[in-house]
Amino acid sequence: MPPQPELPETNLRSPYSYLDPRKLHEAAKKALDHYLEPDITSLRSSRDRAMKMFTVAPDANPEALTIQTYETFSSVNILLLDLAESLDDKPRHLAMLIYQLSELGLMLVERSLDNEQAIKRPEL
Repeated sequence: MPPQPELPETNLRSPYSYLDPRKLHEAAKKALDHYLEPDITSLRSSRDRAMKMFTVAPDANPEALTIQTYETFSSVNILLLDLAESLDDKPRHLAMLIYQLSELGLMLVERSLDNEQAIKRPEL
């Protein structure tokens, strides 16, 4: 058996041995905290912002709000009836139930509009 060549002496230290392990640990912890433990205050503010995507002006005319609500319910009713026509069995019954609830909302808004108009009419 031929003699094995001697391996040159190698430095067993990592090529990154000049990096401070404490600083590496701190950097890794900071990165993990950033992704796994987000700042609670930023979550709240983003959630608040998401909830305020649509707002109603505080000084909006009540009659205008009621009319807009009526129009919205009317549109939902039409969409639900169209949807129900394309469904069968249980999904159809569910769509019709939602339609009936929206129809009830529409009736409530109509009554509110009637009351609003009655308030604005001068009494004789």
